[in-house]
Amino acid sequence: MNIGIVGLGLIGGSLAKAIQKYTDHRVLGFDIRPEVCSDSLADGVIDDVLKHRDLASCGLVIVALFPKETVEYIQSHAADFGADTVVMDVCGVKQAVCDPLQGLGITFIGAHPMAGREKFGYYYSDADLFAQASMILTPYPNTPESATRRISELAAVLGFARTVVTTPELHDKVIAYTSQLPHILSNAYVKSPNLHNEAGFSAGSFQDLSRVARLNEEMWVDLFSKNRENLEGELEILITHLTEYRDALKTGDDSRLKQLLREGRLLKEGHTAETGNNR
Repeated sequence: MNIGIVGLGLIGGSLAKAIQKYTDHRVLGFDIRPEVCSDSLADGVIDDVLKHRDLASCGLVIVALFPKETVEYIQSHAADFGADTVVMDVCGVKQAVCDPLQGLGITFIGAHPMAGREKFGYYYSDADLFAQASMILTPYPNTPESATRRISELAAVLGFARTVVTTPELHDKVIAYTSQLPHILSNAYVKSPNLHNEAGFSAGSFQDLSRVARLNEEMWVDLFSKNRENLEGELEILITHLTEYRDALKTGDDSRLKQLLREGRLLKEGHTAETGNNR
């Protein structure tokens, strides 16, 4: 099968490398940066540069662009896809992308590979980026089951540990908590003046909390703004709880502080016992 990939950044490039490594599919890729097209071709990551006329021959087209560009690309090329082509995006928000792409007469399915790095771009892509990750799919009621199955089967071959099928609405609500909020928290955390004194005083907790502060602000502001209501709600919850800790410290109420810490520990331990996820 021909697989077209539009956008060869971290995710698109990693998908191209994984498909080359783990399947016999032929990969056609395109990136707006000419050097990425030439380098990915020289590296054997793509078999050829994807052209508009190739879209009809692809069994799967993966659009790995920012949300706005993803919608624009698929809308503008709707007539170019083949009757049997499955078109898939990989954006970190789903409703803002999936809703405008209904009714175009194409087989489209929203997807979100739950993998990434704090560094971005083709030159940091990795064939094994998706090892043990989740692939989230957000089909609509009119999405053919065969399309969902095709993506699920490919995801398993590429190293994904599981495929989660949900709605765009639930995806965006949960992802505001599991992905977007931690990026804001990490980015705010490193703004302390003590960042410049951490050498020799930090261990795993500093690394864990500060890691994703190194982000692509253009991409993340796009994701945040397209999931604004859900993210605002999660921020309000976090600010409420942080205020409780601050007030307990400010008033010297060690009993209250102990209670708050115990509540958090028990929630984490209960979640670990329920899911087996100790991260």
